[in-house]
Amino acid sequence: MSETDFFLYVDALKWYKQIFDRRQVSPLKGKKWLLIFTVAAAVVLSACTKERVPEKGSESPAENKPEAVEKPSYPFPLTGLLSEEKPNHRAITVMINNHPKARPQSGLQKADVVIEALAEGGITRFLAVFQSEFPERIGPVRSARDYYIRLAKGFDGLFVFHGWSPEAKKLIESQYIDSLNGLFYDGTLFQRVAFRQAPHNSYISYKNILKGAEKAGCDLDTPPAPYRFLSGGETVEGEDVRSVAVSYSTDDFLVRYEYDPAAEKYKRYSGGAQTVDYDTGDPVLLDNVLIVEMDHASLNDGSGRIAIDLESGGRGYLLQKGKMRKIRWENVNGRIAPYDGTEQARLVPGKTWINIVPAPMENVLSVPAQ
Repeated sequence: MSETDFFLYVDALKWYKQIFDRRQVSPLKGKKWLLIFTVAAAVVLSACTKERVPEKGSESPAENKPEAVEKPSYPFPLTGLLSEEKPNHRAITVMINNHPKARPQSGLQKADVVIEALAEGGITRFLAVFQSEFPERIGPVRSARDYYIRLAKGFDGLFVFHGWSPEAKKLIESQYIDSLNGLFYDGTLFQRVAFRQAPHNSYISYKNILKGAEKAGCDLDTPPAPYRFLSGGETVEGEDVRSVAVSYSTDDFLVRYEYDPAAEKYKRYSGGAQTVDYDTGDPVLLDNVLIVEMDHASLNDGSGRIAIDLESGGRGYLLQKGKMRKIRWENVNGRIAPYDGTEQARLVPGKTWINIVPAPMENVLSVPAQ
């Protein structure tokens, strides 16, 4: 008997009770009929209950068991972190000013990879590579040098900059890389902020980068080739080292990395101050720090510009999970990649900072006693 039938009996019981009340049935006869219908209702209820209780060992119908649907996951090519959607965005590479008057910068905490190298006069600049996430504002944007352009090409990225050296100008004008130059978009795509003075005040928004790319007819739908990453079961090897310093010139360009065991990330300091975002105050937190030695040579152009050998490979150190190990770097299709023996070293999923330092590396690298 179904539950529907049971409720029909109940309704009938109420109806008969109303009849008894209207006809003024004697209490004795009324109680007799009420007893009959009450027993009948109890029997129906028992039958319904038995129908609802599955037999011992039986399974509930499949339709009552919603199946767990696993969401697809795809790794971002430059971080190895997972996304529910397949990454299909081209890398955007931006020249970032690192003069003390340009700090703190905007957007660095969102970069998948940052490459730091000397420009001239002992001052470093950053090539910030964005692909998995993009900040609202990026800057200050600074002028290009030819070796930064070649590094950007290794990520097949749209190159964003403001100004150029003679060598960089030749490379850009040869159509070597898709680019947006602030010299031609100053005050339109690139905006000058009031809280800093030129040349440390040129900024660009992510929205304006998209506008500029569309205007220039640049493809933004081709992601870069992926790095190789550690899987969940693999461990990091190396010597326990929690702190490393790189001295490019003066104290303003003394870089220090401190490993935070609780966060399992590296904090970056420059000139004694932690590297944070100007707009949000969020710190730059890193999972891999790669320090590579390259030959530097003066161009003797009267402006102190230099050439850096990006091709020959050489010594380096890889910092991961509070451990440090010696590696050898190689140029793989224009990109600096760490090698452990004959195999490319795997990165910890997350963000990476690469410091290019002049040879010999011992002159600039400091590892305190642990």
